[in-house]
Amino acid sequence: MNNKKNFHKKLTALVLGGLMAISTSPALAADTVQLDLKDTVRMALENNLTLKQYYANVDNARWSLSKARRQMGPSLTWNTGANRIGGRAYSGAVDPAYDYNFSNTGSVTMPLYNESLRASRDSAKYALNAADMNLEDTKQTTVKTATTYYYNILQCRNLIEVYQDNVETLQAHLDQVNAQYRVGTVAKSDVLASEVQLANAQQSLVTAQNDYDVAMATLNNYLDLPTDTVLEIKDELKYTKYDFDIDACTNFALLNRADGLAAYYNVKQAEAGVNSAKAGFLPTINASGSDAIAGERPFKTNHTSSDVWSVGLTATWNIFDNGVTSANVHAAEASLLKAQEASAQTDEQIRLDVRKAILSLQAAEKNIQTTKVSVTKAEEDYKIAQVSYNAGVGTNLSVMDAEEKLTSARTNYYTALYKYNVSKAELDKAMGIPVDLDTVKYSDAAMAGETAVKAREAGRLNEGAVFETPKEIIKDVLKEGRAERKAREKAAKEKYKEEKAAAKAKKQKEKAEAKEETVEEKRAEEAKAMEKRAEPDTAEIVAESMAK
Repeated sequence: MNNKKNFHKKLTALVLGGLMAISTSPALAADTVQLDLKDTVRMALENNLTLKQYYANVDNARWSLSKARRQMGPSLTWNTGANRIGGRAYSGAVDPAYDYNFSNTGSVTMPLYNESLRASRDSAKYALNAADMNLEDTKQTTVKTATTYYYNILQCRNLIEVYQDNVETLQAHLDQVNAQYRVGTVAKSDVLASEVQLANAQQSLVTAQNDYDVAMATLNNYLDLPTDTVLEIKDELKYTKYDFDIDACTNFALLNRADGLAAYYNVKQAEAGVNSAKAGFLPTINASGSDAIAGERPFKTNHTSSDVWSVGLTATWNIFDNGVTSANVHAAEASLLKAQEASAQTDEQIRLDVRKAILSLQAAEKNIQTTKVSVTKAEEDYKIAQVSYNAGVGTNLSVMDAEEKLTSARTNYYTALYKYNVSKAELDKAMGIPVDLDTVKYSDAAMAGETAVKAREAGRLNEGAVFETPKEIIKDVLKEGRAERKAREKAAKEKYKEEKAAAKAKKQKEKAEAKEETVEEKRAEEAKAMEKRAEPDTAEIVAESMAK
């Protein structure tokens, strides 16, 4: 998909919602978006790509149900043919001559009794119900994930403040130690130890800042925004008291969890599979009618022997198939057993998820109280250590140890606050807190025999809730996708041709250079040989000198 086009669409929506604040610095900085938790969740539900795949799953299930239903209705077939004919069978024919045969046959068939088709329709219906439940479950997961990513940014921002304060405090302490060292009241080792402590704190600050950038990019990616978008978040991690009864939460989850109901519909689908297999023991009855004509010319009827029609019923019953149907039934029953066990396992997982989330919430709540006290005591301890060191009765090690404990206490406090808020989001997901669909009302309507569309309306929680991919979007999205793939393939072909041409040119150039080098070497050898022939023979010169 065209990311730039998609992003402009999002920007328009954000501007209309009063959420967008574009920074217009001379360097054209990255776009800035102001967000709170509510906006984050809304954007995730609108833009998350994983969620869009589940909308497509619902579309697929809906059309599969439409196919299964239409298979139980009438079908019209037309067959036509054109042939040159001859032989002793037609040798006596005069009017018409029977030289050609243009045939046309129309037939209508409709199943009157077919348990296999009926079971397939039921299976497709339950598959659509399961797809609706899986969509709601994915929406709940999307809410939890977006909330977690949002809180992660707040946590990273808090840790940056902690480590920034730590660096500033250690820098002030180092300045003080240097001043005392210059007047000779402390040893060089105090200066070195303070410098090392400051360097470690600066490294922790760099890591915290990187974690913040990664957290922001992660949320941008989840919201389908450019990863370099700057998010301005004004919220703070807060502690809000929650009172939960674990049994009540578990019962609510078992009744409302969308994945639990999806597992139930998978069981119903497997039951339909058993009925489909058992249909092999039963007959099928179809109503049919046909009319056929033929002639020497197209759509003529002068071949009277081919002018026939029929209307009636056709029954088919597989009396003996050597145990194939029986084997199919046993296989379908095994699939049903597997689906039932999977549904029971899902219920057990629901119980575990609720208990884990509540236990995590309670542990984080206790840690908030203990770490809050810890921070107060650590601040007091640091002040005492600092005053003692300045008075000359304390050590530098005591000051750095107190500062390290203070930083650790603050980090633990914000971590407990972060885990508390995240655990609350996880508990909401574990309990199946609905997003767009009241799964209980939906399921009651579906079990009462209502269609999926009416069941959705019964369970609808929001006026603007979306349960399928909007029809007006599908064509545009598919068109853009095809255009993008076509452009990508075209670019790949052009790149391949260019690389191939470049490789060919390089090879020709290397061949030409090698040939030229060979010619140069040959010329050099010939020149060297000529120089050698031109030089006088030393032995002859010596012999002539001796003779003289």
